[in-house]
Amino acid sequence: MRRLSLLLLLAGALAGPARAQLVPAAGLRPAQLALVVNDDDANSVEVAEYYAKARAIPARNIVHVHIPNRPRKLEPEQFAELKEHIDARLGPEIQAVLMVWTAPYAVGCNSITSAYTLGYDAAQCAKPCGPGKPSAYFNALSGHPYTDYGMRLAMLLPTESVEGARALIDRGVLSGFHMPVGSAYFLATSDAARSSRARFFPRSAAVPARKLAIKTLQQDSLENAQDIIVYETGAAHVAKLDTLRFLPGALADHLTSFGGDLLGEGQMSSLRWLDAGATASYGTVSEPCNYWQKFPNSTVLLRHYLSGATAIEAYWKSVAWPAQGVFIGEPLAAPYHR
Repeated sequence: MRRLSLLLLLAGALAGPARAQLVPAAGLRPAQLALVVNDDDANSVEVAEYYAKARAIPARNIVHVHIPNRPRKLEPEQFAELKEHIDARLGPEIQAVLMVWTAPYAVGCNSITSAYTLGYDAAQCAKPCGPGKPSAYFNALSGHPYTDYGMRLAMLLPTESVEGARALIDRGVLSGFHMPVGSAYFLATSDAARSSRARFFPRSAAVPARKLAIKTLQQDSLENAQDIIVYETGAAHVAKLDTLRFLPGALADHLTSFGGDLLGEGQMSSLRWLDAGATASYGTVSEPCNYWQKFPNSTVLLRHYLSGATAIEAYWKSVAWPAQGVFIGEPLAAPYHR
């Protein structure tokens, strides 16, 4: 009866156009995750070693590559060689890949995470501001993306700061110890162009079985909130991040054109969410226009995360057209997995 009550509560609170039956997720396991380490980047090597110990990643799951000079973008031919090298070292049990570096984060106009998972999409680069190719994993129930869809989910673990990366990893690990008492914040801002996904924000409600309050607000910024487990908004720069407290396992992102240009300076980088205390985030690396399909669908993201999916699964399931979007953070964070 408790599970049925939870399903009914979420069916109401998370009403939306992309509907999937809410079922408890098995959640990705460390043995199903591969680490890709750039041996030409000392931070990558150090952070990967820390992550492997923290998450008990089997040694056979660690792949070493050489990417000198930390380029922000790879050419498709360079990436094809990199992907072939990685894939040749992975067994069929590997469902996801964590690339332990900040750069490279793009392949042409594609993100490196999407190019790895879905294959490089040259058609998107011919028209970056056009519609994207649908992802078969959008709103999927499967917990085995490679087995069921031939897709190994990819995420970046940024390494600009070794200390910051370790703190991020620790937040991800800590998220699995107890269910937080938290809030999911969805802000429809006065920036109409960057609020295109606001129609999919869940309505404000309480979900007692998940100790969660859903708070959908009409305002430009969030200030002094101390219980954040999800924060989604639309803005080129998000104000007042220094006043906020993110709980372990928190997901946070902003709809804007270049949040995924991680080392760019024009708009707020998605790295700022991790610096502020979030555990995972998402942003586009090239001009996507404001198609909601190119950004996390808030209803789908929350539904899967509350069902027990890991951060990498929930984020990947929430983006309908992910070619231009880079997924960053600690992939195995799962505060609702029991």
